[in-house]
Amino acid sequence: MKKVLFSLLFLTASVFTVQGQSHYCIIDSKYMLDKMTDYKDAQNKLDLLSKAWQDEIDNMMLEVDKLYKGYQAEKPMLSDEMRHKREDEIVAKEKAAKDMQKQRFGYEGDLFKKRQELIKPVQDRLYNAVQKMASSKGFDLVLDKAGGITLFYADPKLDHSDDVLKILGINK
Repeated sequence: MKKVLFSLLFLTASVFTVQGQSHYCIIDSKYMLDKMTDYKDAQNKLDLLSKAWQDEIDNMMLEVDKLYKGYQAEKPMLSDEMRHKREDEIVAKEKAAKDMQKQRFGYEGDLFKKRQELIKPVQDRLYNAVQKMASSKGFDLVLDKAGGITLFYADPKLDHSDDVLKILGINK
């Protein structure tokens, strides 16, 4: 991470040295998002949805726990066939709860999709506003200080990737 940050800072310093006339600014996207009511509304919806889904999963796990305790109490009185049947039932319910948790909160699960649906349009609106502001005020670079320094916008004329590829002997 330090190497990436150092590389970014070195690249930024190099661009400023080469360009001399470059204009840049720093923004705080978290601060701006926190000021946007539609972002707050979307975040509240996500929080409520997340809590409801977590409560649903917690209830499923409580049921599994209840079944297991009942099974433990009755285990000595059960036949082998009944024991296996109850164990299978407990395992199946526990698996269902874990599957539900993965479906709701896992990678690209329901929460991720809902976040994309609710938050991404707000972030896109912010990005477009920053890009418009940068163009109108003549900024070549916009750095975001939220969560560390991140390059938020760069004027395409500052991108010298093709020059580096030429040096490496790689054609477009």
